[in-house]
Amino acid sequence: MALEHEERAIALKQFDNLNSKEMRALVLEGAKDFKACWLKLSQALYVVHRDKLYEYWGYDNFENYVEREVGIKKPMAIKLVKTYAFVEQQEPQCLHANFFEEREPSVMPEFEAVNVLRQARNNKDLTKDDYLELRKGVMDSGKGAAIVRKELTALIKQRKHVDPDEERQKRHTATVKRFLNAIHAFKKDAETLKLIPAKIVNKAIELFKELESELEEQ
Repeated sequence: MALEHEERAIALKQFDNLNSKEMRALVLEGAKDFKACWLKLSQALYVVHRDKLYEYWGYDNFENYVEREVGIKKPMAIKLVKTYAFVEQQEPQCLHANFFEEREPSVMPEFEAVNVLRQARNNKDLTKDDYLELRKGVMDSGKGAAIVRKELTALIKQRKHVDPDEERQKRHTATVKRFLNAIHAFKKDAETLKLIPAKIVNKAIELFKELESELEEQ
């Protein structure tokens, strides 16, 4: 093991420094292209969807076009279209030719994170400062979608107004549902095992139906 480590160390020392720099630059360039390609694709799909260009190419609808020719499922294609529309309206600086060139790959905004930001923009439970904080994480720091989604969920829980009467009704409904499930289980066991007279089982069935009907009306 020690010999392998020593041989690797020697090989690294002998590695041409110029080639090393070129390879490092190549990796960074590839990373930028990889993280920026979603915007190029979403822009093109946005135009195709907006102008219905797929009809000129023999497709009846956008879904058939993206699935058959582009190889993308409709939900993803629509998400790309909506995210581009958001960028165009709210983050137009991303459309400048040098936006991605001037940034390090580690802080470039990723597609799914921008999509979460788009959803946050329309959330009425968030304050302006909440949104700006999320935006900073996505657009300036390149936070991943999982982190941004977690932060968004936490903010919504903090800001959402809780109506005591509504919460009480939810608890009551949950209790009734548990009771209904218990009656249903009792009815099945009583019928199968014949533990009690049929008239009591019938009363249980009647009670089950009344409670179920009351629950549906709420």
